[in-house]
Amino acid sequence: MEEEIEKIENNKTWTLVLRPKDKNVIGIKWVYKKKLDENGEVTRNKERLVCKGYAQEEGINYGEEFAPVARLEGVRTLLSYSTYKGFKFYQMDVKFAFLNGILEEEVYIEQPEGFVNANNKKMVCRLHKALYGLKKAPRAWYERLHNYFLKIGFERIDHNRNLYLKIEKGKGILLSKNFVDDIIFGGQDTLCKAFANEMKQEFEMSMVGEIKLFVVFQVHQMKYGIYIDQSKHVKEILKTFGLEDSKLVNTPMVTCHKLSKNDDSAKVNQTLYRYMIAKLQYVVHSRPDVALSIGIVIGNNQD
Repeated sequence: MEEEIEKIENNKTWTLVLRPKDKNVIGIKWVYKKKLDENGEVTRNKERLVCKGYAQEEGINYGEEFAPVARLEGVRTLLSYSTYKGFKFYQMDVKFAFLNGILEEEVYIEQPEGFVNANNKKMVCRLHKALYGLKKAPRAWYERLHNYFLKIGFERIDHNRNLYLKIEKGKGILLSKNFVDDIIFGGQDTLCKAFANEMKQEFEMSMVGEIKLFVVFQVHQMKYGIYIDQSKHVKEILKTFGLEDSKLVNTPMVTCHKLSKNDDSAKVNQTLYRYMIAKLQYVVHSRPDVALSIGIVIGNNQD
């Protein structure tokens, strides 16, 4: 938590002011999560200071909130293109990404628990930059990153608002695609190194190296091509529903069970059921080999 607060203070995210009488002051809380690598191993325990954004009022303390994110189809296309051109893609992670977004609206929050200023306990924080949980935090970060990319010579591809291209005569091309705080980029080595240095000067970055895990893709860049799989993501889906140890069956349901109108069994959680079906459909279409191994069958053909 100390690291998060230190970053916020160094970033000049807020200033302490008297509590306004005619403005809504938003509550905040600490959220804890684990960051995993491509093998599902914990690489970092993260603490985030998160605003209770549901208390914001549209048109008063936030406006347009839409922010584009990378589509999976675009990621696959980009990696295919890198194979064709013969260059590698690299990955970097922006630390505290949303804290870089600049706010235009007037937003106030409570002082964070455990870090209340002893001499100004009744004061509140007026935000100048975004925090996680704010309605406009993703858009504010996207706009900050977009403007910086334009500044250093990139052009945004019109039909893919999260793909940027930079062309330098005599040096080659550089491509970059963003997914919130994860950035992948590839091109000629000299351009990649220059881009990484520029990003480190503007933002606090963590260089991952060659891309290995991006969104739900595990990426293996080899000498003669790129291999992409989603085994980690599929295993997480199966684990969520307790299906990771399921055995192959011809008919994925209980046999010899008599059905009646007077069913005394527990009621089905419809929300959870629909979520489960959607996820398992994803497994069926993306990894049919795994689907068959746990008895999930496409259509009526169970041969």
